[in-house]
Amino acid sequence: MHRSPPSSGTCWSPPRLTSGTPRGSLADRQLQREGVQVARCTVERLLGDLGLTGVVRGKAKRTTTCDPQAERPADLVNRQFTATRPNALWVADLTYVRTWSGFCYTAFVIDCYSRRLVGWQLATHLRTDLALDALEMAIWQRGTDTDLDSLVHHSDRGTQYLAIRYTDRLADAGAVTSVGSVGDSYDNALAESTIGLYKTELIRQRGPWRTLVARRPGW
Repeated sequence: MHRSPPSSGTCWSPPRLTSGTPRGSLADRQLQREGVQVARCTVERLLGDLGLTGVVRGKAKRTTTCDPQAERPADLVNRQFTATRPNALWVADLTYVRTWSGFCYTAFVIDCYSRRLVGWQLATHLRTDLALDALEMAIWQRGTDTDLDSLVHHSDRGTQYLAIRYTDRLADAGAVTSVGSVGDSYDNALAESTIGLYKTELIRQRGPWRTLVARRPGW
């Protein structure tokens, strides 16, 4: 790890650290070729101790940005993504999709009782309007003839879901806001699972997608 001098700024020459994982799975292969038997987890730990990180091919797109100054509601779900009736628990999240014309974003609202998408919206931006439009669709579909006073709306800590406009709209509909806990990778697992199905069954199967108009989540 120490013998290779840095080159190209922060990129290091052999042993190669380029990989699809944060910690360089190719570094352990290089060591094994040189006769050094070492487990990948050991290489990852040593890289971390040295402050090194493997180069990840492709550009990661971040859709959740937390505002450290924003007040955060409590986590009322605690990973229990079940409901005994419709409109008892909704989960919301958003994701990105690459198109030939650039990135576009999809916001979802999911009813935990039926796993149905009750609201969704597409946009080329990550402003609050994206999540709010999906919420408005869900309220329009489910709130016209149904009382939403006992609804719990759960999301991650993204600024779109903690925005005043969004939380005020939930309050107007009578819903209670729930936000995932800090440091919990499963705090919005149902929404993440739905996004995974969306990308597996629609985006990758029917792509490539040229424009935003060509891409709709109704599958």
